[in-house]
Amino acid sequence: MLAFVLTLVLMLIVVIVVVYAERKVAAFIQDRIGPTEAGPHGTLQPLLDVLKLLQKEDIIPVAADKKLFAAAPILIFAAVFAGFAVIPLSPSLVASGIGIGVFYFLAIVSLDVIGLLMAGWGSNNKYAMLGAMRSVAQIVSYEIPAGLAVLSVVMVCQSLDFQEISYQQGVLMNLFPGLENEENWFLGIKALGINTTHIGGMTTWNIFRAPMLLVAFIIYFIASLAECNRAPFDIPEAESELVAGFHVEYSGFRFATFFLAEYAMMVLVCLVAVILFLGSWNTPLPNIGPVHLAHWTTGTIGGLSGMLWGAFWLICKTLVLAFVQLWARWTYPRLRVDQLMYLCWKVLTPIALGVMLTAGIWRLLMI
Repeated sequence: MLAFVLTLVLMLIVVIVVVYAERKVAAFIQDRIGPTEAGPHGTLQPLLDVLKLLQKEDIIPVAADKKLFAAAPILIFAAVFAGFAVIPLSPSLVASGIGIGVFYFLAIVSLDVIGLLMAGWGSNNKYAMLGAMRSVAQIVSYEIPAGLAVLSVVMVCQSLDFQEISYQQGVLMNLFPGLENEENWFLGIKALGINTTHIGGMTTWNIFRAPMLLVAFIIYFIASLAECNRAPFDIPEAESELVAGFHVEYSGFRFATFFLAEYAMMVLVCLVAVILFLGSWNTPLPNIGPVHLAHWTTGTIGGLSGMLWGAFWLICKTLVLAFVQLWARWTYPRLRVDQLMYLCWKVLTPIALGVMLTAGIWRLLMI
């Protein structure tokens, strides 16, 4: 219960921070100032925006299918929020530490596609329906390269458990029962005679332990932008073409739910990227010299210090990736639909298949 409450609170806080950061990043890139009036440096602007949306009238079109129309935003948000259940916030804090967390994540997040279709169809609006169809086609397509990239990590780590994958990327893996054999784990620089298990830091991240996972990370990150309907893959919500996409008929609290779900999805895919590729809650600092930074910045496993340090590193890495997402939105132009599908099926998917094959060979050679 504690993990559930903390996850919900952290999700809402991080979403508010990302919304505020997007406005400031967009303003900086476009040589503007951004919000300044509401609170110090405009920090209260996201909260006031939510308050404004909650006060707006909840309008349901006369011709809409009221049941589908009302259920769509709830289903989308529930699917995204359920994905946070298997995210380990620290070595000792995870809402649901099931052994098939990766499979659960891929399955539960895919349910938002049903919600998108419900929103477009239930609105009984041609623009909403077009937006929903394009969004579903985009998400289903990019789930292929994203899933292959995730599968490459699973093949390398031999686990579907997010927490175990996290342990394998840290200096403390040899302190836990059942992980003693990880001393001989394959490492990207094992041939050099360096045992990164004890050096720790960034050297134990999956993208450095198994070099092909760096390519998998890039594929996953690009595909995750399309999964979140973020630029340059924001075709379903193209204001200049489809008014507002699948949620054109929504207002008030229901629109706020879509808004929150989109940013929560951004945070979720960044969290998964950090856990699978960038060391999860492990410290990026090395464990060399008399200071032993890695151990010092990890805390006591099972104690308060370990929980706080783990959550700190995980959130910091996630915010860095979220910043890159915002940076991409205000830098690159929107792709055409044909360019979107070409990138998915003829570029990312073949490369992802090659990465998966390489990961399998790497795993067999390093046993």
